[in-house]
Amino acid sequence: MYVCLCTGVTDGKIRDAIYDGCCSYREVREATGVASQCGKCACLAKQVVRETLSSLQASQSVMSYPAEFSVA
Repeated sequence: MYVCLCTGVTDGKIRDAIYDGCCSYREVREATGVASQCGKCACLAKQVVRETLSSLQASQSVMSYPAEFSVA
C-alpha cells in the first residue's frame, strides 16, 4: 500500500528500510524520503515503523538460542 504519494513510498519500502538497518522513524525518513514533501503521510509512516520495529523485537525475543545452536 502507498503510504506517501508525493514520493511513492510504500509500506513495503518502509519495512525494507528497517530490515536493512534503520532503527527509527528519522532513519527511515532519511532512507526513503517518506513525509519529506507535504507531510500528510507522517502519522501512517510512523505507525508502520512502530509496528515493524515491535514485530522485529518480538520475533528476536522469541528466539532464545542462536539459530545454529541445537540442544542434543
